[in-house]
Amino acid sequence: MAIRAIDHFVLTVTDIEATVEFYTRHLGLGVQRFVPAGGGAVRVALVCGAQKINLHAAGAEFRPHAAHPTRGAGDFCLLTDEPVAALAARLAAGGVTVEDGPVARSGAQGPLSSIYVRDPDANLVEIANQIEA
Repeated sequence: MAIRAIDHFVLTVTDIEATVEFYTRHLGLGVQRFVPAGGGAVRVALVCGAQKINLHAAGAEFRPHAAHPTRGAGDFCLLTDEPVAALAARLAAGGVTVEDGPVARSGAQGPLSSIYVRDPDANLVEIANQIEA
């Protein structure tokens, strides 16, 4: 048996609505509000293609959760078709600081051109274009 894909991962955040605002406004992700299978409280996720990022409020995480859920511990890469240089300019115009890039990186499927920003909880978000090898 082999793992074939990532379905979702979780970010622990201080303010779910501020996180939703950042990712939807600046990065174009969708938002999904859902009741999990089996019922319970409404949860919030950011939708990115066929994957999602579930959001847990710090101090009110859903069980089971990471051993030490911490805001700002995320470090992940999102792929875009928008040229990252243009994206960097658009983000800067919208008040988002680009910490690094464009820079060359190695991704899961080959070379990337990447920029780096931080979300409202200081998670490091790499945003990249896949480059033809």
